Amino acid sequence: MFSKILIANRGEIAVRIIRACKEMGIATVAVYSQADAEALHVALADESCCIGGPAPADSYLNQERIVSAALATGAQAIHPGYGFLSENAQFAALCGRNGLVFIGPSPESMEALSDKAALKEKMAAGGLPVIPGTGILQTVAEALSAAEAIGYPVMLKAAAGGGGRGIRLAETPEELSAAFPLAVAEGEAAFGDGSVYLEKFVHPARHIEVQILADESGKVVCLGERDCSIQRRHQKLIEESPSPAVSSAQREKLMALCAQAVAGVGYVGAGTLEFLLDREGNFWFMEMNVRLQVEHGVTEMLTKIDLVKWQIRAAAGVCLTFGQEDVGLKGAALECRINATSPGRLEMLHVPGGPFVRFDTYLVTGVTVSPYYDSLLGKLVVYAGTREEAVRKMKAALCELVIEGIDTNIAEQLEIVGGEAFMSGDYDLTLMEGR
Repeated sequence: MFSKILIANRGEIAVRIIRACKEMGIATVAVYSQADAEALHVALADESCCIGGPAPADSYLNQERIVSAALATGAQAIHPGYGFLSENAQFAALCGRNGLVFIGPSPESMEALSDKAALKEKMAAGGLPVIPGTGILQTVAEALSAAEAIGYPVMLKAAAGGGGRGIRLAETPEELSAAFPLAVAEGEAAFGDGSVYLEKFVHPARHIEVQILADESGKVVCLGERDCSIQRRHQKLIEESPSPAVSSAQREKLMALCAQAVAGVGYVGAGTLEFLLDREGNFWFMEMNVRLQVEHGVTEMLTKIDLVKWQIRAAAGVCLTFGQEDVGLKGAALECRINATSPGRLEMLHVPGGPFVRFDTYLVTGVTVSPYYDSLLGKLVVYAGTREEAVRKMKAALCELVIEGIDTNIAEQLEIVGGEAFMSGDYDLTLMEGR
């Protein structure tokens, strides 16, 4: 097992990883930009290194400075969290060349899985139904030709994307021509990679994702599904597990297919397979995320399995000590993402408590929320024996959560969770359209 890990990230996910490392007896190194000098993850880590200015390109996307910080502090491994460099094969390879373990899949695995067309072929061979789409597109002309073959409407997506960034809907050739340079620019700015691809737009649908863990022996365990259909402009707002739209029979079949497909590509670590579920009950595979998801806490609350610790163990070559039969999927877990709607300074914070209530955050009184980074302040997660009770618990927790000095979406989350559509479980990706 590693004795020291550098966390190449910031905010709540850096705090989350540092806490997991402390529980495992592993020393931690935080990296930070000049804007994050007084951030919580810096205070919690055993050591810290400033790696540049506030702009991500100068700090959290600066591969050489991050690796240099790891070498200077004697770290043996780097955990990328999510976003930034978490799915960057070049960064994983750079870590390897410098004798550092990248806590995630190998660069070769990331390269192979980043080829969307090839991945869909592999997943289809493994038994998964896939959405019609393309590989990486180089020009607008290629995109227009592919869209004509697939049929409009289409989704233009950043290949290195995540968090809803770099996604554009095009219903006509004119819209696609206009969207192409915007998606490329957004991918370059957010992920350092402007590669894009096309996908058929399945609408209306629910967004369902399956969490997996895999080890070096080839063992794959599925940890159930998450419903991530409450979104605005492709940004997830609320996630829950299990999905109220997935039956036990569907779940069992889907998890078996996912385990088979993941084993077929030789994946190691934590990963997520994303699907669209149409109104006829058909699942359509979209992509595989080769990193920790923002909403991993939902699965952790439901299964009582620590995904961050198992990421670290898998990277250290430790095999899974449990099988599919040991994974419990009883009860219900919900997560509300608490976002800032404007930058500002936190004047007062009150975090809700009680059994099975969790708030993953980097907030402390006096912290300034910077305009340079993602608006996510924290993730409020609850668990209960039934979905009805979990919804009531989430409403109570949202009412108790107090964040003063910064404008947030707490009131909106309370409105959504208390709305008829969500309470009934009968909702899809169209719920937030126009809101």
